[in-house]
Amino acid sequence: MNPRRLRAIVRRVVAEIRRDRPSLALLFIAPVVVTGLLTFILREAETPAVTAVLVTSPDAPAPIAAALHISLTSGGITVVDAPDEVSARADVRVNSGWVAILLPPNLAGGTITIVTNGLNPQAEGAQIGAVQKVLVSAAVAAAGARAPTITHETVYGAPSTDPMVPFAPAIVAFFLYFFVYLLTGISFLRERTGGTLERLMATPVTRSEVVTGYAIGFGLFATVQVAVVLTWALGTLHVPALGPLPAFAIGLGIPVVGSPVIAFLVVVLLGLGAVSLGIFLSTFARTELQVIQFIPVVLVPQFLLSGVLFPVDTLPSMLRPLVAVMPLGYAVDALRQVFIGGADLAAGALQADIYVLALVAVLFAWIASLTIRREVV
Repeated sequence: MNPRRLRAIVRRVVAEIRRDRPSLALLFIAPVVVTGLLTFILREAETPAVTAVLVTSPDAPAPIAAALHISLTSGGITVVDAPDEVSARADVRVNSGWVAILLPPNLAGGTITIVTNGLNPQAEGAQIGAVQKVLVSAAVAAAGARAPTITHETVYGAPSTDPMVPFAPAIVAFFLYFFVYLLTGISFLRERTGGTLERLMATPVTRSEVVTGYAIGFGLFATVQVAVVLTWALGTLHVPALGPLPAFAIGLGIPVVGSPVIAFLVVVLLGLGAVSLGIFLSTFARTELQVIQFIPVVLVPQFLLSGVLFPVDTLPSMLRPLVAVMPLGYAVDALRQVFIGGADLAAGALQADIYVLALVAVLFAWIASLTIRREVV
């Protein structure tokens, strides 16, 4: 190994990275920002506000119900009384942050049922924990006997031991968003560096036609990708034992209560938004590495703040307004409504999410058409 040649190669690499400011930012600034954001979320996470709908059995002693009411309130839980179980479940159905508590006639060794909305199992774990902590101690103190049994029910779906159920909508949305952005950004950059885009811009084709054409072209592949991933995620193909090979299954088999077609529509709209975003951001990149460098800036914050990893209700209050401008959050919410709640296109909340996703796709396509001149090199 020749030391002179080795030093020359090292000097060349150092000089190239030193002149590449985006690479320097990726090396030194991005890790600080991302780890700082993650640490802030973990350290400053807030306990979600819980409103408990208390349903007391007519046969339960009034002092016990009053004592539970006082204990829950002093524990930071807002308490609302409901006349019966039907009313309580109706309240929980329309208010995702509410928890219904159904008290038995006898708390001593009885069973207390906690009913949650069920659309966001990940977030509801914190709500149930907050209620149980106060409820058990209050019930023991009020009844003067051993702790009652606590069971959990949901309005939508059913509590599941499958660890994929609470994470499935978020995981499907994020990874499709990630890979569609990566495909579009790198492919569109190659069109520019290869001279194709420059030749197109020399023709009478307008910038909006260029962006729309590329968006439709990349969108077709994104649609196929969505179909493949959803088929893999939602479907299961059971293969019987073949000779020495044991029986096995192909596909994740994630349960979905609603229509897979509506889930497909939601993810396609998210994918089209990722296509428009990839085209827009690639206009600021000169190399494929620079396209990747946008990931810590654009995609990682959405991963942390859109309910993929942390429930939105537990985020520090100063970060929650950022969720409103992140398309991934709307897709995750929509997929939860379809996967768990069985929502159809008549549901107002689902319609709002779909409209926002469509608007984001059109908005970034329009912005990209304004910056398309950056593609000419």
